[in-house]
Amino acid sequence: MTTLHVLNASPSNAAQLSSCLRLMSAGDGLMLCGEAVQALRDGSAAAQQLLGGERAYQLYALEEDVLARGIDAAALSVTLVDYPAFVALCVDYARVNSWT
Repeated sequence: MTTLHVLNASPSNAAQLSSCLRLMSAGDGLMLCGEAVQALRDGSAAAQQLLGGERAYQLYALEEDVLARGIDAAALSVTLVDYPAFVALCVDYARVNSWT
């Protein structure tokens, strides 16, 4: 069963991000929203965790939050979604797990 993991906490909480990534399975999705999109900042340790190497999960970020924080996500391998698409993802995955 696939799970959409929703992370909205600041990436300064590295333990939470690491725990989330450790519990993810192939086919799961990770949605970054709120302060969690800071993890996409180029060169950050969190970006290395999320974007480095091969991953077996789909990475999403709430476009409004990415734009509000001035993050250039064009070169990142992340799917930007709006609120209606976020709701659709919650329906598409079998489970939703919020990390707050």
